Amino acid sequence: MSITIIETPRLNLGLLIPEEFPLLQQYLLINKEHLARWEPSREPVYFTEYEVTLRIKSALLAFKQQSAFHWVILNKSDDQVLGVCNFSNLVRGPMQACHLGYAVSAAHQGTGIMHEALTAAILYIFEKLQFHRIMANYMPDNQRSAKLLESLGFEREGYAKAYLKIAGQWQDHVLTALVNPNDSTGD
Repeated sequence: MSITIIETPRLNLGLLIPEEFPLLQQYLLINKEHLARWEPSREPVYFTEYEVTLRIKSALLAFKQQSAFHWVILNKSDDQVLGVCNFSNLVRGPMQACHLGYAVSAAHQGTGIMHEALTAAILYIFEKLQFHRIMANYMPDNQRSAKLLESLGFEREGYAKAYLKIAGQWQDHVLTALVNPNDSTGD
């Protein structure tokens, strides 16, 4: 049974257990072409039962250690992965920051699913985990991500040339960040 961390009116965000690998595997296979443009190149092994199960176990361990948060976005009956939401590269100490990554299935683009999921996830990161800054970056031609991040309050902070190797090529990225509005004192 999946582990729900956050509930919203339409969604559950959380972690799968290894036995639920078919849910994530199905999401990845169905959206393979849809996501290829926005992700690193994936070898066929990436989609195998073994590798998907390994990533689920890794996400569980990272959550336990509080070193990263790799959540799946599920429908309310927990029988379909609609997307993913990741907070990684966590830096504590004086910075208190992390990076946000996300993807939504082709079938659920434009339905507000990702906005709903990220609104709740960001609240969790800021209020429960006390992070000060969340950074999110997108390729300049990804207007859906640009609009989503802007609607969530992210502000453009820069532009990085050849920032990440996506779809086999080094791609420029727009750099954005959201600062915790309840953490202005630095305490």
